[in-house]
Amino acid sequence: VVKFRRTGESSRSDEDGISGEHEVQIEGVRTELEPVELGDGAAVPKEFANPTDDTFMVEDAVEAIGFGKFQWKLSVITGLAWANAMEMMILSILAPQLHCEWRLPSWKVALLTSVVFVGMMSSSTLWGNISDQYGRKTGLKISVLWTLYYGILSGFAPIYSWILVLRGLVGFGIGGVPQSVTLYAEFLPIKARAKCILLIEVFWALGTVFEVLLAVVVMPTLGWRWLLILSALPLLLFAGLCFWLPESARYDVLSGNQEKALATLKRIATENGAPMPLGKLVVSRQEDRGKMRDLFTPHFRWTTLLLWFIWFSNAFSYYGLVLLTTELFQAGDVCSISSRRQEVKAKCSLTCEYLTEEDYTDLLWTTLSEFPGVLVTLWIIDRIGRKKTMALSFLVFSFCSLLLFLCVGRNVLTVLLFIARAFISGGFQAAYVYTPEVYPTATRALGLGTCSGMARVGALITPFIAQVMLESSVYLTLLVYSGCCLLAALASCFLPIETKGRGLQESSHKEWGQEMVGRGSHSPG
Repeated sequence: VVKFRRTGESSRSDEDGISGEHEVQIEGVRTELEPVELGDGAAVPKEFANPTDDTFMVEDAVEAIGFGKFQWKLSVITGLAWANAMEMMILSILAPQLHCEWRLPSWKVALLTSVVFVGMMSSSTLWGNISDQYGRKTGLKISVLWTLYYGILSGFAPIYSWILVLRGLVGFGIGGVPQSVTLYAEFLPIKARAKCILLIEVFWALGTVFEVLLAVVVMPTLGWRWLLILSALPLLLFAGLCFWLPESARYDVLSGNQEKALATLKRIATENGAPMPLGKLVVSRQEDRGKMRDLFTPHFRWTTLLLWFIWFSNAFSYYGLVLLTTELFQAGDVCSISSRRQEVKAKCSLTCEYLTEEDYTDLLWTTLSEFPGVLVTLWIIDRIGRKKTMALSFLVFSFCSLLLFLCVGRNVLTVLLFIARAFISGGFQAAYVYTPEVYPTATRALGLGTCSGMARVGALITPFIAQVMLESSVYLTLLVYSGCCLLAALASCFLPIETKGRGLQESSHKEWGQEMVGRGSHSPG
């Protein structure tokens, strides 16, 4: 016998005036039920979520609806925005080409790379603030359209100063693209979140591979201008499909748009063929969203500072390796790079070499390492946790960097670069999983934006290490990257919060993880 009492309005019944207790006789059901105990911080199983409450939160709805057709569509569309890796990968191809074609000295080549990261660094926090204040969809749409426009325009740059300004504006737009992860994460149930965010990174890897293949076809025939224009194709496709994207229900709840949030959740439930939770959606309105001070409250201060250094190290090492790959392949091996540089200087300060077919092939092999990086991270992130995954990735990268001190041949060099890139890209992906999970909805986009901004500081500095310092000492260059990653591994271990298996926090006015601590602890107010 199951007893139930009507406590509030239900969207599943049109009957009015029904109250009191009712009994329903169910035959063929075990009379003895086993109690289910949940460990500390454990998520409420889907089948037990919200059984008797007359209110529910967005977290409950997302867990009850689960992963389905809607999330698959969202994965593809946000993945297209994430394929902006093409705009980043083009830097390692464009730099040697313009160095030769326009006779640029090495510092101007490095500046061409750095100006993109200056744009990203200056805009990341701004895009995060826009996404917290005006919505995730709004910030993402504007940033993608901005990147698309200036990306195509940079293909028509007549002189160096023009392409410098236009690529800087492209970087300004790319600074907002990571907000696609914020939007994506807020629609994912707990069990699927880490795997899905990592799989969306496959689009980044696909973007880098497609860029190299595109360069192989386009560069010998049409030249670098057409390569710049065609590299904007994924963003053009996203611009056409982004009108399907809904606004985040978590953001709508926090901004007081209960009806809009409920409509979005019903739409997801319909597409997934899953029932909505019974009762009313709880609204926890918060006006002061996207405030920098919320990142430095006593609870988040150390997390923010450590994450900033982790993101800095990730981008510093990742993009440094991308640029080093081109330089090392042109030299043949590590030991001959210094003598080669001296020979080049003896001939002429503007002597250059175009990328050969062999260089493109090896560049493609190291780029393909992004895929094993995703798979390794996917396998370990839910087993050992986010913090240990990041630490392990940094340690392996550091070890591979030290092995490059040995006079290895081209084949061994390719293998070491392959492994190093696989793990540093895996560490980057783990950071993209951890950061949206650790911050509440009110500051999630800003938190991710500021971390992304710090990453661009690392990316901004790295050309002067990977291209300029390399001329003085290849060993000092490798030591800088190895040492930075060792410190980042320590920083990962010292992060105060492990987010594995935790729900997303809605309001920054609540303690972390309060949403998942007992269903009776919240009230409709």
